[in-house]
Amino acid sequence: MKNFLLQKTIIKPLSGWVPINLKEIWDYRELLYFFIWREIKLRYKQTALGILWVIIQPFFLMVVFSLFFGRLTKLSSEGLPYPLFTYSALLPWMLFVEGVSRSVNFMLQETNLIKKVYFPRIIMPLAGVLSPLIDFLISFVIFLGLMFYFKFTPSFKIIIWLPLLVFFTLLTALASGLWFSAINVQYRDMRYVMPFIIQLWFFASPVVYSTNLLPSSWKIIYNLNPMVGIIEGFRWVLLGIESNYFCWDIWIAVVGIILISGLLFFRQMEKNFADIV
Repeated sequence: MKNFLLQKTIIKPLSGWVPINLKEIWDYRELLYFFIWREIKLRYKQTALGILWVIIQPFFLMVVFSLFFGRLTKLSSEGLPYPLFTYSALLPWMLFVEGVSRSVNFMLQETNLIKKVYFPRIIMPLAGVLSPLIDFLISFVIFLGLMFYFKFTPSFKIIIWLPLLVFFTLLTALASGLWFSAINVQYRDMRYVMPFIIQLWFFASPVVYSTNLLPSSWKIIYNLNPMVGIIEGFRWVLLGIESNYFCWDIWIAVVGIILISGLLFFRQMEKNFADIV
């Protein structure tokens, strides 16, 4: 009889200071595609209005903001129709919020999978960040309809700069989602704190107001908010509004710090995910 040598495969966490293994993520790319597609289907499964929710939410927010902030308080919209001014900011904001929220919830939705199967855990927040892209594309089509309604001609800058700004938005959502999702596994009350943080973040971002209303002395502090640059970038590309308030170097530094520290923190917490969940 032949003796068969049993081989053991031991899976250990990465060592060193490399916060992410890109090759490993590429090897599990099919799982990433599966997570993204399943998240999209589950979002609209057994809903009365289905995909119409993608249209209703930003559209009605734009209407409410236009009535209260545009007409009643008469906030400046840089000489443009206030619905266009607001909707151009809601596009990246909704993409960011949905990406962060889904990346946080993904970790708790897959507790059984985390305990039984090994795969790079970072795939879950990454899938949560990428899944709202379909919603963004639908909302962007509605925005083009608004531009046509207000007889506003889009610039060719959209072709070059819009994909880059969308990438920056997803990068910012991933950087924030890594922190929130790792903390949420350890401390479950993060799900109650997050809506409050998002609400404060909203008013700290120039969604319903122009940065020109802010005093110049706030410039450095205000630019520590990474969503400021993204929203200002969207308005520049979509509406041609130029802002001297935003500093790209500060934005790159802030997002870089949040992303790298988030990757390192997520990797350290990843070792105990299976035990905690």
